[in-house]
Amino acid sequence: MTEEEIWGYHPTSGHQPGLELVGYKVEATDGSIGKIDKHSDAVGASHLVVDTGVWIFGKHVLLPAGTIQRIDTAEKTVYVNRTKEQIKNAPEYDEMKYEGEAGYLEQFARHYSQSHS
Repeated sequence: MTEEEIWGYHPTSGHQPGLELVGYKVEATDGSIGKIDKHSDAVGASHLVVDTGVWIFGKHVLLPAGTIQRIDTAEKTVYVNRTKEQIKNAPEYDEMKYEGEAGYLEQFARHYSQSHS
């Protein structure tokens, strides 16, 4: 998966434009990681921000849309194709940097593109 592809939803993910994902649970390949706090459908930068709660002591993680394997609207759950360890080792999400730092998302693209097996 290229760094560009990581920011788009897979056609088979079940994503529908306008679908509100805030509050959905997020499941890694090896267990639950938290709930969606924010999400963006921005073209070329679609992503989720997940509140990990006590799992990583309240850390927020950013998951590019390309990591989403499947969205189950009945269960209000998003399944991603990364392990908890891969997500835990991602750069920490910082809203201030996200809002004002050009190129901020590139570090996430690099991490998730390299961590996919």
